[in-house]
Amino acid sequence: MTDNSPHIVQRSIVGKGIAHDSAARHVAGEANYIDDMPELPGTLHAAFVLSPVAHGRLRSIDPAQALAMEGVAGVWWARDVPGHNEVGPILNGETLFAEDIVDHEGRVIAVVAARDFETAYRAAKKVKVDIEPLEPVLDIEEAHRRGSYVLPPQEVIDGDAAKAIAGAPHILSGTLHMGGQDHFYLETQIAYAIPGENGEMLVHSSTQHPTEVQHHVALILGLHANAVECQVRRMGGGFGGKESQATIIAGAAALVAAKTGKPCKLRLKRRDDMAGTGKRHDYVANWKVGVDSRGRIRGLDVEYLARAGNLPDLTGPVITRTLTHTDNAYHIPHARFIGHACKTNTVSNTAFRGFGGPQGILTIENIIDTIARELQLDPNTVRAINYYGDETGAVTPYGQPVEDNRLIEVTEAVLASADWRLRRAEIDAHNAANPVIRRGLAMMPVKFGISFNLTSLNQAGALVHVYLDGSIFLNHGGTEMGQGLFVKVAQVVAEVFQVELDMVRISSTATGKVPNTSATAASTGSDLNGMAAFKAATAIKARMTAVAAEHFGVQEAAIVYREGRVHADNESISFGELAKMAWLKRVQLSEAGHYATPKIHWDGKTMKGRPFFYFTYGAAVTEVAVDTLTGETRCLRADILQDVGSPLNPAIDLGQIEGAFVQGMGWLTCEELWWDKTGRLRTVGPSTYKIPGSRDVPPEFNVRILDNAPNREETVFRSKAIGEPPLMLGVSVWLAIRDAIASLAQSAVAPRLDAPATPENVLRAVNALKQRLKKDRDDSR
Repeated sequence: MTDNSPHIVQRSIVGKGIAHDSAARHVAGEANYIDDMPELPGTLHAAFVLSPVAHGRLRSIDPAQALAMEGVAGVWWARDVPGHNEVGPILNGETLFAEDIVDHEGRVIAVVAARDFETAYRAAKKVKVDIEPLEPVLDIEEAHRRGSYVLPPQEVIDGDAAKAIAGAPHILSGTLHMGGQDHFYLETQIAYAIPGENGEMLVHSSTQHPTEVQHHVALILGLHANAVECQVRRMGGGFGGKESQATIIAGAAALVAAKTGKPCKLRLKRRDDMAGTGKRHDYVANWKVGVDSRGRIRGLDVEYLARAGNLPDLTGPVITRTLTHTDNAYHIPHARFIGHACKTNTVSNTAFRGFGGPQGILTIENIIDTIARELQLDPNTVRAINYYGDETGAVTPYGQPVEDNRLIEVTEAVLASADWRLRRAEIDAHNAANPVIRRGLAMMPVKFGISFNLTSLNQAGALVHVYLDGSIFLNHGGTEMGQGLFVKVAQVVAEVFQVELDMVRISSTATGKVPNTSATAASTGSDLNGMAAFKAATAIKARMTAVAAEHFGVQEAAIVYREGRVHADNESISFGELAKMAWLKRVQLSEAGHYATPKIHWDGKTMKGRPFFYFTYGAAVTEVAVDTLTGETRCLRADILQDVGSPLNPAIDLGQIEGAFVQGMGWLTCEELWWDKTGRLRTVGPSTYKIPGSRDVPPEFNVRILDNAPNREETVFRSKAIGEPPLMLGVSVWLAIRDAIASLAQSAVAPRLDAPATPENVLRAVNALKQRLKKDRDDSR
């Protein structure tokens, strides 16, 4: 595809800021989610029996008290699965129901079905489970010491990091603790399973991966995939939490439906959702770096300890993405990055927006900031001299060339628009006069790779029909979770045919229409599904163009589509008239388009290749205020510049940038997961788990899209992905807090600040800095 296709004379729809297709219904409360669907007669409601302990041997299950309750239809567990008790997205052995061992609090043991939800929920509490307690492993570092892992380690090695570090003029080292994050989607996990004839099953699932739900429901029920259809109209948020773990809910609902012959709805209360489903992985990063006197990195060694939880789930590819984003914007001439998937008796962690990239980027930004402060250099200068470029190098440690480098462009532009020099001087003056309320300022860039780590996932399908009245039906494998994917792909199709957007009917994602789909994840939704839809629409249009050329008696190159009409010189017919004309000539007006991302390749053994089709770039400048007596922080201002190529829909993209930044800020400031000593998660609702609210958004929030920057790679209309990259810009908030704390010292000191920067962690950093300064003064006497 090229921008100057002869059949697209202008951009009339793509590139416009068009509202989300469900925006009005969202605001009016009229957008239907699974729990809003009219329930079929006889519908049962289900609830899980969850493990009350973190680790133990499951000795028996007694459902008698539950079964004696009025309205209870049954209780089922591992022994009742007719097919395979499997829900692992990659590896076998990840079971729907616990079998012999329960390995985290909230582990699914059984499912109860009843005539209504409250009865099912109360009945689940009546099921007696006899569990022999076993010692849990709850700490990541303890798991590492014990050699407790769910997967072998992964390594990215380039050059000789140990030798480069040992020979460097300055050697620095440290440890960074990074917390996890709950997805806290507004719609909790839910599925509605409806049995059909001959064992068939229709599953409405709130999932980012309909094909995976289809596959696992078939596996659990002992069916072929063609007997199961999964449909998704919309989700009330996903953020990665519904990529793999929605299969647990869908699988249990389908099991009940198959056993009873009745429809079954299974939805989780917030407490059960938070206890029983995975999070963003929390990490410990141990690092050592060698640098020269200018702060240029000569060698870097980073060892990551990731909390996998009880099972692998998606931890392997999450760690891969961490290792391939530890470089971020910086050329590392000698690198050793290693990641351990630590097994703990906590819920299996899973995908989350950024998918391991945020942990790698936070680590390197912490390292860059530490280098600058310990060597008494300007952090932005240290960043700039380490950027990928002609003077440093343009190949990543994993072997991919950085061919479309926009780092200097975006960072210099955001520094200028944010008035960096003036504000830096003002903040330094403020801090000199205010010992308690300190302000901080930080800039950071992001280089983020776009594509799935697993090459085979980088494909998509779309189905397009043109009807006789000129209206268009569109279906594709992407799922809508509020991010605006549906309207973007519809814009692509409307652009191809040059018709109004309301002529394109957006339909639910369905495995019966477009098969073998990849998850809507890794920021690839628009790239993959948009291009598949483009190819389908373009193929239909080519056939219609031949009919138009014959009708007008001109060459095909003379046919122009514009404003819902088809033109040849001074004559024209409506698009609908051409559609009917093509049908009369028995021309096919339907097409299944398929797209596979080119150029990419990856060797998981050597950890080398080109895993990403392209990179996106962004930069942020953020200002904060910190109360050094209470640890309270406020984000006062954020200036963001994001590269999105030639945007398909700038209004949607701006919303994604704003939302991603705030979500990243939440991860690094206020969202804290806390388990007690028995392994029980205590942050299981909004009263104990703090997500950012409207008053946490910076009051001055300046967000811009990089102008006139089409993607160098041949993506759909030269656009770039937007879902994940801006989340990493939230790291600038954490860096600004660190800057404010560092202002307490007049000497070269890099404060140690763990993430999230909660008031407690901020106070720890402040007190540790003061103690270090006192020790330095005492030593100098």
